[in-house]
Amino acid sequence: MYQKRTAALAFAAALAGSAVLMAAPAAQADVVDVNYQCKTPIGDKSAVSPIDIKSVKSGSGYKLTMSFQKGVSSSPVELGKGAMSPSAVIKLGGAESGTVAVKGPANAAAIPANTPIKITDLTGTYTPGKTGKVTFTAGVLTIKALGTTTTCTPGNSPKPSLTLDVTAAGGGAAPSDQAGTGSDSGELPQTGPEDSAIALGTLGGTVLLAGAAGALWLTRRHQAVRR
Repeated sequence: MYQKRTAALAFAAALAGSAVLMAAPAAQADVVDVNYQCKTPIGDKSAVSPIDIKSVKSGSGYKLTMSFQKGVSSSPVELGKGAMSPSAVIKLGGAESGTVAVKGPANAAAIPANTPIKITDLTGTYTPGKTGKVTFTAGVLTIKALGTTTTCTPGNSPKPSLTLDVTAAGGGAAPSDQAGTGSDSGELPQTGPEDSAIALGTLGGTVLLAGAAGALWLTRRHQAVRR
């Protein structure tokens, strides 16, 4: 009897483990080739770079890291240490819409002329505004160097590099920038000249009522003294 019970428990544990393995992953990441079309001060350039987007849970949000495995542009002159500053946006899809801004440090070493510019890892923070499956796709890359700006736009409609199952901190409510307006939005009622006049009228009415009550009390007291 004991052996049968042990075997049954082991079988149930195996089934539970299988169910866990078969469950959909909370995160799915892919390295995606992005064909960047760049507008540079010296003309148009293009380059394909594999893009990787990773996430790490941080409080009620996620820290995102966008990595470039190849350079996406070049400079006709050498870029000294600290001369180049990169930033980008990550497009949200699925349950969310909008973008997340990510940026990285300036180049730690000089970049020779006419060589691919290696973009450092770009990081930013995403806080879920809705509950559901959210996708993260490489968006526009911006490179600022020597007083110039290069803008690189994905030209091949890349697929998402990351998919997350997220839960909004507020139970799935829309983010604050998407909240509606009106009496249900939680905003304080607006005040204007009419509201001020009403408030002043109420205050004046209170004073008048107090004055009438005081006059009535004084009259009655005066009559009582005369009696």
